[in-house]
Amino acid sequence: MRSQISCRELYLMFSNLFKSMGCCKVSSLMQAQVEMGLGNEVELKSLLEQETDSRQTNAASLMEQGLHRERRAKVPRNNVVQSFKIVILSNKLNLLLPFGPLAILVHYLTDSKGWFFLLSLVGITPLAERLGYATEQLACYTGSTVGGLLNATFGNVIELIISIIALKNGMVRVVQLTLLGSILSNMLLVLGCAFFFGGLVFSRKDQVFDKGNAVVSSGMLLMAVMGLLFPTVLHYTQSEVHAGSSVLALSRFISCIMLVAYAAYLFFQLKSQPSVYTEERNHNTEMSEDDEDPEISKWEAIIWLSIFTAWVSILSGYLVDAIEGASVSWKIPVSFISVILLPIVGNAAEHAGAVMFAMKDKLDLSLGVAIGSSIQISMFLVPFCVVIGWMMGVQMDLNFQLYETATLFITVIVVAFFLHEGTSNYFKGLMLILCYLIVAASFFVHEGPRQG
Repeated sequence: MRSQISCRELYLMFSNLFKSMGCCKVSSLMQAQVEMGLGNEVELKSLLEQETDSRQTNAASLMEQGLHRERRAKVPRNNVVQSFKIVILSNKLNLLLPFGPLAILVHYLTDSKGWFFLLSLVGITPLAERLGYATEQLACYTGSTVGGLLNATFGNVIELIISIIALKNGMVRVVQLTLLGSILSNMLLVLGCAFFFGGLVFSRKDQVFDKGNAVVSSGMLLMAVMGLLFPTVLHYTQSEVHAGSSVLALSRFISCIMLVAYAAYLFFQLKSQPSVYTEERNHNTEMSEDDEDPEISKWEAIIWLSIFTAWVSILSGYLVDAIEGASVSWKIPVSFISVILLPIVGNAAEHAGAVMFAMKDKLDLSLGVAIGSSIQISMFLVPFCVVIGWMMGVQMDLNFQLYETATLFITVIVVAFFLHEGTSNYFKGLMLILCYLIVAASFFVHEGPRQG
């Protein structure tokens, strides 16, 4: 009798709670369970928890649908001038946009490869940020899943464009070094700055992030290292079955495996782990309701995304052609330009985003930007370039040379150790930044073979 009374009390309490939340009734199964007295208190509590989870899920779904309807109702109607003001004139970083045309002018009027490369580098910086802005605006109309894929894809579009152009020119070594530099920059510099500035803002506590997600991410990065390590070791041990072709064949096979693994990783994150993306969505909603409202329409976002991508492609073509000339003019190795300078510019928007999230105590989002980008480059862009080179008849492989592969391996191990506790502070951030300075200094005095 005592158990039944307690069960009825629990039922009445949760029934009133659901009614106060706007729910007309609880499930008929739970109601029958109480009225017939067929279940014990533990079973009823389990049913009540399931009912609560179901109500919360439905409420979250209805809220997201409501937000989408509200956004569709608030779709801006801008003319060409208004759209130009919003996209171009609203950001102070866009003051650097004229450096792109100026770089092309310098290219045709002078023979100064150093100045031309520097101006091109500065001109690409605001384009990287505007690509991120246009992608975020488009994501407002596509939902969180597609929006996440768009952000991941266009977040590394500069590296992808530079790599394809360099492959067309047969500059395999530049492709390898640029992609390697992007991975190192995201893992050490971007993540380090996020930890450091977030730790300064919240200096009296350790910031926390999802340890399970960090472990999965570390595992993906270690798999990427394994994919690069075996072709390199095979080459340097001179143990190929078919000299000159086994490394290339192994690289192409491993690249296909890595692409499958990355697809499985995306499926796991988007389908099997939807709570992560729901949490990110809620974080963005909490920041500011105004941030959720698009400033430009869907077609405006698509048009601007196309314009910025085309302009990046043009500048990247000139940039790739000027790399070796700038190396001679500045008397610094091509490896330093490719591994350090190019990725810093390409990751400028991601860098700012990761630091901003960390300073708002949203470390999971910072890790999603920094580590997520590293995973995409290592598990998608690198093998994708191998496959694209295969189609073009360019012999790009996963032999990134011994020095570069060792640098990546050590970096992944260091970052994995910093992530395994699930906490961060400004000291960890400072250590990662100092590690990046060590890497930068090492490539300043390192010059490998120019062509792979």
